[in-house]
Amino acid sequence: MNKVAVLGATGSIGASTLDVIARHPDRFRANILSAHRNVAALAALCATHRPELAVIADPALEGELARRLAADGVRCEVASGQAALAAAAAGTQCDTVVAAIVGAAGLDSTLAAARAGKRLLLANKESIVLAGPLLLEALRTGGGELIPVDSEHNAIFQCLPGGRPNLRASGVRKLVLTASGGPFRGRSRAELAAVTPDQACKHPKWSMGRKISVDSATLMNKGLEVIEAHHLFGAPAAAIEVAVHPQSLVHSLVEYVDGSVLAQLGNPDMRTAIAHALAWPDRVESGVTPLNLATCGALEFGAPDLDTFRCLALAFQALRAGGDAPAILNAANEVAVEAFLAGALPFLAIAEVVEGVLAELPPQAVVDVESLVARDGEARAAARRLLLRSCS
Repeated sequence: MNKVAVLGATGSIGASTLDVIARHPDRFRANILSAHRNVAALAALCATHRPELAVIADPALEGELARRLAADGVRCEVASGQAALAAAAAGTQCDTVVAAIVGAAGLDSTLAAARAGKRLLLANKESIVLAGPLLLEALRTGGGELIPVDSEHNAIFQCLPGGRPNLRASGVRKLVLTASGGPFRGRSRAELAAVTPDQACKHPKWSMGRKISVDSATLMNKGLEVIEAHHLFGAPAAAIEVAVHPQSLVHSLVEYVDGSVLAQLGNPDMRTAIAHALAWPDRVESGVTPLNLATCGALEFGAPDLDTFRCLALAFQALRAGGDAPAILNAANEVAVEAFLAGALPFLAIAEVVEGVLAELPPQAVVDVESLVARDGEARAAARRLLLRSCS
């Protein structure tokens, strides 16, 4: 029995993971569940899945969670805070950790799982964008394995021999990440000037949280995935491309030196990647409707508009700059997106804030988590200063 910790259980990735786990009670058990602040949703999941441990990130809500679980007759341990999340990820109550906490908040628990030698199913791209070298070192030290859950990276994983080989030795020429183009594909900058948060959050293919939906609309999400692909597969920036594919049926491609191009296809449902990662190297039923090529119509591909969607260009810029530039990029973006969702920043100004922070804070070497956290704080402070200037 594979005991699974689902960190970020109340989000969309968590829901998809729990759906797959519930389909295979003979193979998987959701033994640890966590949430940020949504006590009611976490308690409801615990009543359904009966884990051994429930963790709420906000310590102020631990008592409420315990009371709700007791009222529902759920007997499980209750804990709270970042330290508790990291301890749960590294502890003996799980074999596999699904890292689905959104944003930089997922870094500590992701590193803890890697150091403890767990099978790490990475859905929190910010962890590897912030601390890619540190995460890979933690995996080497702990002896665990990382399997990407992002649909694009899982697709590349499936198209590579052995999952994560030496690309040059394997004859790989290029990794091609596909992008739906988000809700504003084909629009000009002028047409995006008055975009609202609700419009930005209406993704044409995927159901995601609001922050990730905005990142998809700006193409920053794809930029973060480019940085993630660099760390996951050892590919330089020059060997990673993005292709806009609005049907979202081809999830990514790998081009080889002999001219072969391998692609992974499937209906746009995260349960495919999650089921693959949970059971790898086996295959299990995911609940996803099979893809019918006879009815899916034409498949389109095109180049991204880097002038209109500046965030993708900035992500490539940060990757080429190296060091902690990706962490600076991510921190600035989180602040800018939060301001946009609050109605305090225009949509197009998200990229302007990120670009300004990258210019203000030249990259430094990634040394340890403490220095990264400090730089993350500097980037957020710089982003807030730019926001104040833009609002004055």
